[in-house]
Amino acid sequence: MTEQEKIKQMVDLACEALSEKKAADIKVIDISGISTIADYFIITNGENPNQVHALVDNVDEKLGRAGFTPRSTEGYNAANWVLMDYGDVIINVFSREDRRFYDLERIWRDGKLIETIPGEN
Repeated sequence: MTEQEKIKQMVDLACEALSEKKAADIKVIDISGISTIADYFIITNGENPNQVHALVDNVDEKLGRAGFTPRSTEGYNAANWVLMDYGDVIINVFSREDRRFYDLERIWRDGKLIETIPGEN
């Protein structure tokens, strides 16, 4: 499997894991052409701290089973904005209020919005 195929698999699995736990408005942004920090940003939110934890836990479990380990995970305890850094893929799971406040979709609007269908790898 090539590096690009591994990255695509990571994005697909993360989106599938988020979808399974009813994440709101999952966005995947290809930032490879505008930044060196990652290739993709995944942005979503939960409706309450328990759902944010469930989303993060499911991503961690599903990606872990596929052999992907995060470099770091920040913000889990507060559950306002949890950032999961998988190197080429950065997953941002927000509370609804914090997602509106930080508005990463606007900040990264020069990236390419990717259409994803969870469950299709």
